[in-house]
Amino acid sequence: MTVQIQKYKMLIGGEWKDSSNSAVSSILDPSNNEVVAEVPRATKQDAKTAIESARTALDSAGWVDIDPSKRGRLLTKLTGLVRENSEQLARLETLSEGKTLRESKGDVAWAARAFEYWAGLADKVEGETIPVPPKRLNYTLREPLGVTVHIVPWNYPIALAARSLAPAIAAGNTVVMKPSEITPLTSIILGDLALKAGIPKGVVNIVTGSGAEVGGALVSDPQVDGIVFTGSAETGKQVMESAAKNVTRVLLELGGKNPHIVFPDADLARAGKSVRDGIFTNAGQMCWAGSRAFIHENVYDSFVKDLVAKTRAIKVGPGTDETSEMGPLASKSRQDVVLGFVKDGLEEGASLLCGGKRPTDPRLQKGNFVEPTIFENVNGQMKIGCDEIFGPVLSVTKFKTLDEVVTMANETDYGLYGGVWTSNLKVAHELAARLQVGGLAVNEYLVTFPQTPFGGYKDSGIGHENGIRSLEFYTRTKNVSINLS
Repeated sequence: MTVQIQKYKMLIGGEWKDSSNSAVSSILDPSNNEVVAEVPRATKQDAKTAIESARTALDSAGWVDIDPSKRGRLLTKLTGLVRENSEQLARLETLSEGKTLRESKGDVAWAARAFEYWAGLADKVEGETIPVPPKRLNYTLREPLGVTVHIVPWNYPIALAARSLAPAIAAGNTVVMKPSEITPLTSIILGDLALKAGIPKGVVNIVTGSGAEVGGALVSDPQVDGIVFTGSAETGKQVMESAAKNVTRVLLELGGKNPHIVFPDADLARAGKSVRDGIFTNAGQMCWAGSRAFIHENVYDSFVKDLVAKTRAIKVGPGTDETSEMGPLASKSRQDVVLGFVKDGLEEGASLLCGGKRPTDPRLQKGNFVEPTIFENVNGQMKIGCDEIFGPVLSVTKFKTLDEVVTMANETDYGLYGGVWTSNLKVAHELAARLQVGGLAVNEYLVTFPQTPFGGYKDSGIGHENGIRSLEFYTRTKNVSINLS
């Protein structure tokens, strides 16, 4: 059956436009690598035009003078439109990224909740009065940061677009968003829904193109006031270097090599499901993936035996198939990288317990599939033990004492997230204090809401997304001191 290729445009200054040189990029379905859509392949000039449009909108009376409560009402309308179009958004997410429809529907629901949360906060961005020596009034104003650039990754396109777009608008900023060149479709639809919600032209701009050309132009432009980047630590450092030349503020959410720790007093059935879901959801393509599982020696053998059996039973298939439990990797290059890590693990002496190859099902041969994979006998010096794989590859390790597992868990350059399973609150609180991570879930995994801060330690990033704390990035604080004498 011939698939009809959908053609999209990008949003600049409230108008739908092609690339200035008419170039296009093909969007592939990762389950079979067939072309499903075409989008403009923007140029550096297109990036510059989008920034100028955002700057014009920022200074326009229709945005700068808007009542904050109206910004909230616009976001409320956008929330409703996201929910009304949830089926279309979920299918586009799965079609371009590969994850299962069940996961995509959850991502769309999370995005709607993010817009809803920030709609309620839009008119609650407050300053403060500060006690100072007599006959003076001292107070602060919280003002929009300005033009913000949002580099959205390919693994959670709609959720991570909403996570930064919503607070930026709520705080009164204008936005230039560059989605990943392989998963731009839901960001384009979000731009359309923003216009339909009544958000003024130029406030939201969506530019599609490569990270090297368009992304590089956006993060190095001196007219940009803030950069929100989610992606690899290596690219994040490059973004930070470009931003430093213009003293541009950055918010970075980068990689993870996250520990999942299971004690013998835990609910082991729930822990097993959580460890499995924490690495094989979205085919492991998550910065928060629990890619290292540390299991106490008293339950290690039985826990791992059950984990391997249930992992082998996971049904791998196209995300559009409602019966699939794990979809493909997002691109052929990702498949090659993940299989390369498997090869490295075997060469470095790790023991492969299951998976580690492409599925043999002939119906899956055209797609970017990799079997759910588990290794043991892994240490922190091996590539699979220290590098972010970003695929369905789990390392399981036996531990004896709390001190030992803390040392192993912290033996990484990353510090994004972690999970602990125990019925002992003393142990839970001690690990919460000692693990070098920006977030920790106890007796569940992963837990993040629009109202809870999400950010990392070490090479996992700078600053926080989500929650009122993120206003520290999206606003500037001005101090006013008035002498009343």
